[in-house]
Amino acid sequence: MAVRKLKPVTPGQRHKIIGTFEDITASVPEKSLVYGKRSTGGRNNTGKMTVRYMGGGHKKKYRLIDFKREKDGVPAVVKTIEYDPNRSARIALLYYADGEKRYIIAPNGLEVGATLMSGADAVPEVGNALPLANIPVGTVIHNIELRPGQGALLVRSAGNFAQLTSREGSYCVIKLPSGETRQVLSACKATIGSVGNSDHALEQSGKAGRSRWLGQRPHNRGVVMNPHDHPMGGGEGRQSGGHPRSRKGLYAKGLKTRAPKKLSNKYIIERANKK
Repeated sequence: MAVRKLKPVTPGQRHKIIGTFEDITASVPEKSLVYGKRSTGGRNNTGKMTVRYMGGGHKKKYRLIDFKREKDGVPAVVKTIEYDPNRSARIALLYYADGEKRYIIAPNGLEVGATLMSGADAVPEVGNALPLANIPVGTVIHNIELRPGQGALLVRSAGNFAQLTSREGSYCVIKLPSGETRQVLSACKATIGSVGNSDHALEQSGKAGRSRWLGQRPHNRGVVMNPHDHPMGGGEGRQSGGHPRSRKGLYAKGLKTRAPKKLSNKYIIERANKK
């Protein structure tokens, strides 16, 4: 995966940096694995706007992704690498030996024609899903479960990876992309390798219109509002004071919001190294 910078022929192309899409091998998704995705525009079931700055955007179809990888012992061949509008990573279409088709998140280095496996007997190679107990210490992994059989919740976006650092009894110690070190049960599954499309972070939209295509509407700051619109609004001229807050008056940007008695706190060995 690479990026390309366009010639500044128009103002919208002056700062535009986009992916090359050279790794994508199919333009139409597998029909049995997609369904229509209704856009909410930030409204709830009564039509009330509950989330601001959402609306519009291109119509999307949701691709069903296999985050569980529970077809143990059944080999699968990578048929295509495809674009997914619902996530930053690419997805890969697998054809299993028993005839079933499934999408997975495409790891870095996965190519069409490769054979993948999942389960305790699988070899720890790129794209294979194994229980953490069967993965060698020091291996780079992604798509990590937090509970056995629940499906992958951690490390799923483009270019991300975690590392299995050690084992302690029935738990494995994993260093996450945020810098956090935590314990995860050894029975949980993870996929070998890092998530593909690693150059996604280098992309620049170049113009506001590309945000509108993604369903993002203009975002205005609380400090430019009036006092009855936002706790940070009001004042003479460009005056702004006090700690940054949300619209409901809750502190933002730096305040720790994690519950102090959260049950999973005991599994976190070291917190994320925030600046």
